[in-house]
Amino acid sequence: MKAIIIDDEPIARQGISILAKQVPFLEICGEFGNPLLAQEYIVTHPDLDLIFLDVEMPGITGIDYLKAMPPHCHVILTTAYQQYALDAFELDVVDYLLKPIRIDRFAKAVSKVKELLALQKHDLEINDQDDFIYIKSDRKYIKLSLSDILFIKGLKDYVIIHTAKEKYMTAMNVGTINRQLDEAIFARVSKSYIINVNYIKNIDTDTIDIESHEIPLGNTYKDGFLKKYVKSNLLKR
Repeated sequence: MKAIIIDDEPIARQGISILAKQVPFLEICGEFGNPLLAQEYIVTHPDLDLIFLDVEMPGITGIDYLKAMPPHCHVILTTAYQQYALDAFELDVVDYLLKPIRIDRFAKAVSKVKELLALQKHDLEINDQDDFIYIKSDRKYIKLSLSDILFIKGLKDYVIIHTAKEKYMTAMNVGTINRQLDEAIFARVSKSYIINVNYIKNIDTDTIDIESHEIPLGNTYKDGFLKKYVKSNLLKR
């Protein structure tokens, strides 16, 4: 399980790293002093599973960051203050650890993330040989052709998969399903949306038209999306 630490205090980052070394399935892949420094890493590493995020930091707090740019992966908040707990859980964090963090609470929190990842992986099976997936929806396994998927919308710990005829909901977050889809066909264009690039009709400043749907194009994802899927195919004068 891959994780990063975001905390403005070097001693706090060191403390979490020491705790993480006692958990065999957890790997700390990076440490950052604030969310803005970490954002490029988060966007360019779709295999990231977990962020240990401090609450009170100069510039932008952990709470403000989650409201403005919720990441594709799970989040455990770390703080010395209890008063942010309600805000934190409204933003759907996995756990809320008070500093100094005890090893038993730390282990319990990361085990929650491991269980969530296992459940999400179980609810989506992709066949490497054929162009279809199976999703678990309404206690059934439903076979979907990748070419039939128009776009995918995230809704907390669920995604809604839109085809031309139907919509299907399954328990999974956007980051998890995005990591398992073919980048040649599917692109994440905002914190909540993944699109099938074959169905793009028009691209505006901050929206993409897919069939009759207007999909938001987020600032965090815009440059990478345009460079990879649009500019490389743009006719030259």
